[in-house]
Amino acid sequence: MVEVVKYSATGRRKTSVARVCITPGTGEIKINNRPLENYFVRETDRLVVVEPLKTTNTLGKFNVDVQVSGGGMTGQVGALRLGLSRALSLCDPESKTALKKVNLLSRDPRMKERKKPGQKGARKKFQWVKR
Repeated sequence: MVEVVKYSATGRRKTSVARVCITPGTGEIKINNRPLENYFVRETDRLVVVEPLKTTNTLGKFNVDVQVSGGGMTGQVGALRLGLSRALSLCDPESKTALKKVNLLSRDPRMKERKKPGQKGARKKFQWVKR
């Protein structure tokens, strides 16, 4: 019986969470059991997702299986990219320096600012009336 090596990592961005599992294979990328092209319609989103694979020259060498939830498309793309970068750095410690150099291993800490009481939104105030 052949043991399959599986590396998994978690990526987060805004309110999105992506659980990424990579196994050596043909380069198939599945997100929530759907192919990459069907899940992310925009070409820019797909380019962002495969960026860690291109940086480490492993495009087509790993099968990527992702479970992503929460947030919108941009948040999910960012979470997937971070999770994939972390998983690649686990399987090949030498690639960690290359991923760090292009800033793919750092989490984007920006979150939505909360609405303040007595205001219309986080920063916007109600219109001021003199009389």
